[in-house]
Amino acid sequence: MKVRALAAGTAVLLALAGCSSAAPAAEPSPTGLTGELTVFAAASLQGAFDAIAAELAEQNPGVTVHPVTYDGSSTLATQLVDGAPADVFASADLTSMGTVTGAGLADGTPTVFTTNTLEIVVAPGNPLGIETLADLAALSTSGGKVVLCGAEVPCGSAAHTVLDGAGLTLTPVSEEQNVKAVLTKVQTGDADAGLVYRTDVLAAGDTVEGVEFPEAATAVNEYPVVVLVDGDVAQAFVDLVLSADGRRILRDLGFTAP
Repeated sequence: MKVRALAAGTAVLLALAGCSSAAPAAEPSPTGLTGELTVFAAASLQGAFDAIAAELAEQNPGVTVHPVTYDGSSTLATQLVDGAPADVFASADLTSMGTVTGAGLADGTPTVFTTNTLEIVVAPGNPLGIETLADLAALSTSGGKVVLCGAEVPCGSAAHTVLDGAGLTLTPVSEEQNVKAVLTKVQTGDADAGLVYRTDVLAAGDTVEGVEFPEAATAVNEYPVVVLVDGDVAQAFVDLVLSADGRRILRDLGFTAP
């Protein structure tokens, strides 16, 4: 069941959420830009942002696009506040973006460019028969190995939101720094199940199976992006994320429009 939801937050976060209605940027075209680009982005954006970064580099041979740094959004926000250099930041939640903008690091206003929801991830064939969120919680209390993201990470915060809203208690065997680490534990058999984004399940192909659950609609993650260092190259990347090409890349990977 795919239902979008808006989460309440502080005034800063509400201001960020308001950006989601902004009109898409004009289509980028080869500009002959020169310079360098460093992007920090939520781990769940890896496939999409690798493709968008490659497209920017192809359009602008004079731009050196450094490999995108991916991790949990809260971890990246802390690194930026501590002085890590980056030109663009994209997070998987408004809270982490608020940390960065609150520290005065953004050049401009963040724009919400996509959304994502949780799915239960299990081994191929779903051998333990996990069909509901209640099944997942029961598994964790009966000796099964369930992993979540840490509560400070967007995927972990969303997991706690859906569990608390459903009145369920889940005791994970570990809490991971980002959503890719949760996925990997299920892929390798180190965990029986976990909660990840639906985009991670799709990206994993036949190495895992995803189980949708209706409670996921109560914790839709909004993804904002912002230029940190004013410059044509950073703006060109953000424009490409917001363009029809960027939206197509995101849509093909399972993300949804804000």
